[in-house]
Amino acid sequence: MTGEHGGSRRIALPYPVRFVAGQLARLVTLMVAVSFITFALVSASPIDPVQANTGQAAMLSMSAEKRGQLEERWGVDTPLWERYAAWAHDAVRGDLGDSLRFNAPVAEVVVDRVAASALLLASAWAISGILGVVLGVLAGTLRGGALDRVIRAYCYLLSATPTFWLAMVLLMVFAVVLGWFPVGFSVPIGRTAVTVSFAERLHHLVLPAIALSVTGVANIALHTREKVVDVLASDYARLAAARGESRWTIMRRHGLRNLLLPAVTLQFASVSEIVGGSVLVEQVFSYPGLGQATVTAGLGGDAPLLVGLALATTVMVFAGNLVANLLYGSIDPRMRQEVSRARA
Repeated sequence: MTGEHGGSRRIALPYPVRFVAGQLARLVTLMVAVSFITFALVSASPIDPVQANTGQAAMLSMSAEKRGQLEERWGVDTPLWERYAAWAHDAVRGDLGDSLRFNAPVAEVVVDRVAASALLLASAWAISGILGVVLGVLAGTLRGGALDRVIRAYCYLLSATPTFWLAMVLLMVFAVVLGWFPVGFSVPIGRTAVTVSFAERLHHLVLPAIALSVTGVANIALHTREKVVDVLASDYARLAAARGESRWTIMRRHGLRNLLLPAVTLQFASVSEIVGGSVLVEQVFSYPGLGQATVTAGLGGDAPLLVGLALATTVMVFAGNLVANLLYGSIDPRMRQEVSRARA
């Protein structure tokens, strides 16, 4: 756009557009780095992909010519830079290659596994956030009471509890001993996904979702509790109490808005923990999702699939952080102004 003195004037884009554009540029750089590091780790792995995918017995009876063909197909002797350059050339055009372990296009396998894990990850993420905030508000409002001590003890215990151990305990107690839930899988054995009702899917989802969400509750609950204590100790809260308002009224009218920003921060930051924890939980419950596919690809030296899964999880975590940052500006305009000044 040209001004009255002939100079050019930049068109100021709205804050969300500028912010998203900058974040997308960072995402491209991040995906390049993640893909190369994944290729490098697979290349440095001592796992022989030919032996891992054919088995020891087949290796002993395999001819040298056949083994050479398989090594060429798996790229065993191909230098890292050459393998990555070939993969990147196809990836730019939308072709992520073929999975050596599943004998299918990587994009197809990733989409199927993301669809299988979507409900599990979303359920665990929502449960951990809602339960963490509720427990934190209760503990902070009733600070020093019996319920506060119980909640804190519960959170400290969960913080030191490995996710896979909790998953095994839930599996043994509620699936093996009590028989309330299935021992694993996302659908009943012998049934296909298209023939399973939504209620049956939820029945198989309960234990994995609980195991994946419970350990993530502790950080959110403890942080929310400290924020509640700070709110109740503030000048405006004491003034409201002097007017005769109860603690719960003060929290409802004045405290919840101040808790919203840190709650959003922790909740979206926990996306990475939920995605990472799914690897162990899905292994324990034999849940066919992203986590189980990642383990399968890693143990089989399936570099194309492992890279595809790493990129998918990178996008998921990045999207969670992006949404959180956009919400920050909506909840607290001061943060949006600070970012705008920093970029000016």
